[in-house]
Order: sequence, then structure tokens, then C-alpha cells
Amino acid sequence: MRSEASEQGERERIVREIRALTTNLEQASLPAMIKHLLETDLTIQQLKVLMVLVTTREGATGRGLAESFDVSMASMSGVIDRLVAQGVAVRSEDPDDHRVRRVHATSKGTQVVRRLVVARPEFHDRVLTGLSTEDLNALEQGIRAVSDRYARIVASP
Repeated sequence: MRSEASEQGERERIVREIRALTTNLEQASLPAMIKHLLETDLTIQQLKVLMVLVTTREGATGRGLAESFDVSMASMSGVIDRLVAQGVAVRSEDPDDHRVRRVHATSKGTQVVRRLVVARPEFHDRVLTGLSTEDLNALEQGIRAVSDRYARIVASP
């Protein structure tokens, strides 16, 4: 039977190895991520605003965005206009206050952010289909465990 100290040491070793593997994967996938960034027509400011919109279910107001980014309302209005013109954001009437316009990311906007920020080229079909069924099962189990644990952490106050 393993001692508690031995078990803890093994867990720490595995966590270190996972961190190293993750770092190597991130480094290897960096060129693909940068390629998507260089292909976008959005400025850094527009990308920042779009990222806020993608992560805000209820959308945002121009005034709220201007305050968050510490810019004038006129500047933010211009940023929003360009996002709307590119089809990555849309303005709509606030259901609770018809004087207020809310800005939401479109599905195209969400797709742009996912491709730039959260896409994992190392998990594309070309990679996954080359793995054995045993490895795929182990990967599925690991990703499910991490996903479940992360969801619990995010949900806790």
C-alpha cells in the first residue's frame, strides 16, 4: 500500500509532466494561432471589444464598453460601428429599456474569437484520427475530468 507522502509525490510529478507537455503543445501550436491573428482585419482594440462581447451573454452597452476601456463614447461608437460593419457584432434594443442599445457578438464574431483564442490545433481531426482507440479513450477521460473540475471551480463563489 502506498503511503500518503508517496501518493502526493507521484501526483506532483504527474502535474509537472502535464505542465511541461502543455507548454510544449502551446509552443508547437503558436504558429497556427498567429496565422489566424495575422489574417484578421480587426484591430487590437476591436478584438478586445469583441472578446468582451463574446463573453457577455446579455451583451454590452456602448457607454459600458467606453467606461471599461477608458475611451470616449465617440471612440467606442466608432469601434462598434466597424464591428457591426464586419458582421461580427450587432446592435439591438434593450428589452428592459428601449432607450438603450445593446451590442452582442454574432456567431461570426464568436467564431473569430474562438479561432484566435481558444482553438486548439493540436486537437484537430488530423491529429486525433492518428491516435489509437486506447489513447483516444484516455484523452477523452482526461479532458472530461479537467472540464468537470474547471466547471466546478468557475461555478464556486
